[in-house]
Amino acid sequence: MMRAMELRQPGERLVFVERALPMPQGFDLLIEVAACGVCRTDLHVVDGDIHAQLPIVPGHEIVGRVAVVGPGASDFRIGDRVGVPWLAWTCGECSYCRSGQENLCDRPAFTGFSRDGGYASHVLADSRYCLRIPDRYSDVEAAPLLCAGLIGYRALKLAGDGSKIGFYGFGAAAHLLAQVAGFQGRDVFAFTRAGDDETQQFARSLGCRWAGGSAELPPEQLDAAIIFAPVGELVPLALKAVRKGGRVVCAGIHMSDIPSFPYRDLWEERSILSVANLTREDGREFMKLAARTPLRSQTRTYRLADANEALSALRDGMVEGAAVLLP
Repeated sequence: MMRAMELRQPGERLVFVERALPMPQGFDLLIEVAACGVCRTDLHVVDGDIHAQLPIVPGHEIVGRVAVVGPGASDFRIGDRVGVPWLAWTCGECSYCRSGQENLCDRPAFTGFSRDGGYASHVLADSRYCLRIPDRYSDVEAAPLLCAGLIGYRALKLAGDGSKIGFYGFGAAAHLLAQVAGFQGRDVFAFTRAGDDETQQFARSLGCRWAGGSAELPPEQLDAAIIFAPVGELVPLALKAVRKGGRVVCAGIHMSDIPSFPYRDLWEERSILSVANLTREDGREFMKLAARTPLRSQTRTYRLADANEALSALRDGMVEGAAVLLP
C-alpha cells in the first residue's frame, strides 16, 4: 500500500489516503519518495488560484529511489536516485514541442497538477522527464532544486546576463538563485516585505550585496529584476528599479493583478516577461550547474501527515528557505 495526502476540493484541507501501489507501464517508474518540497505552486493548487485535475496528490519537487521500472524505461535501474520535476509529459507533436519550446506544449501534463505528485510514499513518473541529482546534496537538500531551483534558473536565464539583478520575494527560489547568481559573479539585491529584518539578514548571509523593503529603490539601477512573490503590485516597483533596456521577469505561475502604471516607467525599452514551466534541457543544465555550485539549501522538514501545516506556514510567510515533506 502507498500513503498520500490528497486534495479533493479547492480551499479544503488535504486528506490522508491509502491506495494500492500503482504498477508502472510504458516509460514510467514507480518511485519510493524520500523527500518532497512544498512549493508555492502547491499552495496555488490547494487554494484554487489555479485549477488542477481533482482529486490530486500535490507535490512536484520529488526526490526518491526507483522501486519498479516500466517496460519502456531504459535510462534508470532499481535503486537509482531520481528527481521528479513539475513538467511530467509533453506531446512532442505541437509546434512548440517541435521548436524546442516544450515548456509551452499545447497538451502537457504536470506533476501534482494533472498527474499525482509527491505528497505520498510513492509516485509514478515518466522516466524521460526525470532528472539525475548531484551526489553532493542530501534528499532533503535536493528537493527544492526540483522547482524552486529549476524555475528560478529559467527565470535567471530570461533575465539576461546583466551584472546587477534584483529578487523580489526572498523565499525558496530566491535563496537558491541568489547563490547561483553570486557564483556567476553577479551582484544580487534582495527585496522583502517592509521591516522583515530577519529575511533581509538571511539574504545578506547568502551573499546578497543589498537587502531592503520591496517599496525601496536599490542603491544602484538594476540590469534586471525577477519577481518571485505572487504580488502584481511589485511589477511597477521593479520597473522603476531597472535601468533603460532592463527586464522584469515574473517567475510565478500565478500573480495578483498588475495595477496600472504610467507608460514612462516602461519606456526606454524596458520589458516585462513571464516564465512558464521548464524544459528538460533546463533541468539538465541546472543539475550540472548545481553539481559544481555549493548551494546551501535552507530547509524546514515536516512529516507527510503534517502537509497541511507546512502549507499553512508557507501561506503565512513563516518558512525561511523551503519546506520539505518526509514520508
